[in-house]
Amino acid sequence: MFSNLPYGTLRAFLTPFLMAGFRPKVKGLRNVPSKGPVIIASNHLSFSDSIFMPLVVPRKVTFLAKSEYFTSPGAKGLLKKLTFIALGQVPVDRSGGRRSEAALITGLKVLAEGDCLGIYPEGTRSPDGRLYKGRTGIARLAIESGAPVIPVAMSNTDKIQPTGKVIPNLHRVGMHFGKPMYFDGDSSNLLYLRDCTDQIMNAIQAMSGQEYVDTYAPKKSNPEEINVAGEED
Repeated sequence: MFSNLPYGTLRAFLTPFLMAGFRPKVKGLRNVPSKGPVIIASNHLSFSDSIFMPLVVPRKVTFLAKSEYFTSPGAKGLLKKLTFIALGQVPVDRSGGRRSEAALITGLKVLAEGDCLGIYPEGTRSPDGRLYKGRTGIARLAIESGAPVIPVAMSNTDKIQPTGKVIPNLHRVGMHFGKPMYFDGDSSNLLYLRDCTDQIMNAIQAMSGQEYVDTYAPKKSNPEEINVAGEED
């Protein structure tokens, strides 16, 4: 969908430094299929999740971002656009309706092209390290695309880069990739969507060991994140 050149360049530049400094401990990476559409569903502790996890996945991981961050004028706007592209972000056009619906449509396009889509089902970063209730857009994406969901548990990224901190702390980062999960059925059935989403969150919680909170995480101003979830914007 978008050029892989900036993504590949940033990856090649960052990988040796991050691998040496943070010594990622990775488990289950073989569960990520080498080709075909796939959804990587991760817990979300820090902005650096979007850096560390894609660096170990052998294929490009695409995330969703507001289209406004690709259209800002001037040199600063160009730098912002290139940064988001280099991080594997693609713009979501929200002009046609609700943000969640626009994100869903864009996500389905990514999957239809056989690509790898990264999603944080909680919809935002955890404010306290606990795992919060997942939003159901991920279930709709899985059902309507037929793509498998790979649950992922990140660890220590909240210690590496707490919210608001620019220069990261040195801690070993952990990533656990679970077995593929497949879903089919009626994507308009809200109860079924909730059940599928809960299954995904249960898989993440089993790997992360986080305390689970059966409410949605409070929203903060996280400009790099898009609600692909569903129930609410």
